[in-house]
Amino acid sequence: MRFQPLLLQNFVTFAMQQQGNEIPVPNIEKQMTRPLEILKEYWGYDSFRPMQEEIVNSALEGRDVLAILPTGGGKSVCFQVPALIREGIAIVITPLIALMKDQVQNLNDRGIKALCVNAGMSHREVETSLNNAAYGDFKFLYVSPERLGTRMFRNFLMEMNVSYIVVDEAHCISQWGYDFRPDYLEIGRLRELVDAPVIALTATATEKVSVDIMDRLGFKEPNLLKSGFERPNLSYIVRKCEDKLGQMLNICASIAGTGIVYVRSRRKTEELAAYLASNGISSSFYHAGLGPDTRAERQSLWKSGKIRVMVCTNAFGMGIDKPDVRFVVHFDVPDSPESYFQEAGRGGRDGKRSFAVLLWNSGDLRRLHQIETISFPSLEYMEDIYHKIHAYYEIPYDTGAGRQLKFDLEEFCRRYGLQRQPVYYSILYMERTGHLTFSEDVDINTKVQVMVDRNDLYDIDFDEGRMPVILDLLMRRYTGLFSWPVPVDEEYVASRAGVTVPVLRQLLYRLSLEHVIRYVPADHATVIFLHHDRLRQKNLNLDPERYALLKASCSERIAKMTGYIQQEDTCRSTYLLEYFGQEGSEDCRTCDVCRSKAKA
Repeated sequence: MRFQPLLLQNFVTFAMQQQGNEIPVPNIEKQMTRPLEILKEYWGYDSFRPMQEEIVNSALEGRDVLAILPTGGGKSVCFQVPALIREGIAIVITPLIALMKDQVQNLNDRGIKALCVNAGMSHREVETSLNNAAYGDFKFLYVSPERLGTRMFRNFLMEMNVSYIVVDEAHCISQWGYDFRPDYLEIGRLRELVDAPVIALTATATEKVSVDIMDRLGFKEPNLLKSGFERPNLSYIVRKCEDKLGQMLNICASIAGTGIVYVRSRRKTEELAAYLASNGISSSFYHAGLGPDTRAERQSLWKSGKIRVMVCTNAFGMGIDKPDVRFVVHFDVPDSPESYFQEAGRGGRDGKRSFAVLLWNSGDLRRLHQIETISFPSLEYMEDIYHKIHAYYEIPYDTGAGRQLKFDLEEFCRRYGLQRQPVYYSILYMERTGHLTFSEDVDINTKVQVMVDRNDLYDIDFDEGRMPVILDLLMRRYTGLFSWPVPVDEEYVASRAGVTVPVLRQLLYRLSLEHVIRYVPADHATVIFLHHDRLRQKNLNLDPERYALLKASCSERIAKMTGYIQQEDTCRSTYLLEYFGQEGSEDCRTCDVCRSKAKA
């Protein structure tokens, strides 16, 4: 069968199919006007926690608000209550897919209509969800930040009546934050399209970071509301020890209940989990390198109590609301007070006595002092890495914009005889300066590139009648197919071609055998997305001023973390609270420093 351009029937969206039908209207009777009535009706509480009511009222007044509440302080209520009162749908931006799914499920269980759009969904699933958000009676749309810049999202956004823009983990938008994520910068651009108040939420933000958050989110006026950070039921313990394994085992054996052990490397998670298991402790390991199904299964087993101790990197815990964690052990010293405070704060959310134990020795001090050098390679070194990445993929100057590259960091370092850590941090800094996007351990779409000239397609005899249909669909849907491998949505193409996804994959594979296309099957890998064509040396601006400021900020965080583990005079809780700008706090009386003073 020869290739012929096909006149395919346009597929109208759900909204167009519903043309002439009455668009569902939110149930106004359920939207009571008093926040306490909403809280009682849907959550069963008679009163708000500290600062929750002030945040809710500020949002209801239509003001932009930045709310800083401790981990487990009830941040979700602060935006869910006003969103139920105000007409329209709240767009909730969060990077935590686990939290997103949990909250959508919890809201639906309470009779509140909510849905989500995240990176793991197919084209069809995203389109259906956005249709429902625009034309249905939903109150919450949870969105991962990388979706905000897509054309599909922005098209549907114009049809939505947005009540609030909610920004969870708001510290991710600040260049001074310890967990900056470039995708969050899209939120500031979102404000140019939607005239709705912002509710920004975080558990960890210094004064400098708070000001930066409000500036980047375009607050009409500064409005910062924060609760006290005290966790009176959480005992902070710091132990200097050479035998960390023995100490960890002793903690896991002597404290009943569920626990978390944080380590820095993926390899260590497996080693420590095996060590605990060999000593009779129910345990497993978790890191970002595991497949999504494995991660979800282990997370579920831990939440249900079938696994007692999870040994993990910091990829575990974000957005996981398990209230009865009795201990959190840090086997390695974190790089910043922010990350330590947030990770330790996952213990004792039910208000019962819990322990945050940090183990350290001289090796940790050496590593902390090395971090600044490793995390901030010289600008000349980073320029060299930029050009090596392009050379690695044979990308010449003035080309490459929009390329998505499957990137193996270990292989790259072997090719050029480089150390892993400086290369890794160079790439992260280039992401901060807008040259590329670096995504670790993501599910990447199938890619297709047409390898023959467009006119030559007409001379090919296909032995399968569905092959030209698929080629026509691909060329109509995707640009750049004749230049480089382009990501395609298998589910979308399969549905339009009237075949299943497995059949589509077989047809694509057969086309590749005939050298008609280059076929790169779907994979789970690390990818680099190039934002612009390869720049020449003189045009590569790595922003030396920002580099110097970020390096100084990193040094300050490391110094504070070093001070935390070495000092023996100040209450551990007080030390951390002062770092976050909370002065005059009373001693906790339960940390190791307070106990030593009491004994003395």
